[in-house]
Amino acid sequence: MKEKRIGIMGGTFDPIHYGHLVIAEAAWYAFALEKVIFIPTGSPPHKRNNHATAAEQRAEMAGLAIASNPHFVLSKIEVERQGFSYSVDTVSAINQQYHGAAAIYFITGADAVLEIDTWHKPEQLLSLCRFVAATRPGFDLSRLDKLPSAWRDKIDLLESPGLDISSTDIRQRVHDGRPIKYLLPESVEEYIYQHQLYGKA
Repeated sequence: MKEKRIGIMGGTFDPIHYGHLVIAEAAWYAFALEKVIFIPTGSPPHKRNNHATAAEQRAEMAGLAIASNPHFVLSKIEVERQGFSYSVDTVSAINQQYHGAAAIYFITGADAVLEIDTWHKPEQLLSLCRFVAATRPGFDLSRLDKLPSAWRDKIDLLESPGLDISSTDIRQRVHDGRPIKYLLPESVEEYIYQHQLYGKA
């Protein structure tokens, strides 16, 4: 029986945009994933001092963004979890959902992978899943050599289209009254304006 492969795409998604979606689709295809689970963070430990949009609203935007893709699904596991959300806890929970019978692929940017030693329980996390490190054209792959060889063995590189889109820039554009069309799905754009997110205080 062929092993089931499940992708996990975590992030603050404040807001989710086409850069996230392109990477997830590329990973789904490249690694023959059954599906990609989008998991908006609840209280992200790496962003303790940031004032992120309410988790429920970020989850709603993610749900809108992936609605038309049959192999993308939304999980609120971190949104509903109390306290800070750690990737190792989330991957453990997903692993338990599949009774340990699925290979978990954790999709993130190559820059984030370079900082994995700062994550909570990195060795345990790497024992539970493989990492898909999405790289942009021109990324210096030699930077990954700084990681322990045992860690590098659990990392797969994924070259994805270099969409230079950031959530920070989108928030600033809304605040400044500049357009955000074509940077993210129309449904998410409409949600932002309908709920008056990122506007001037």
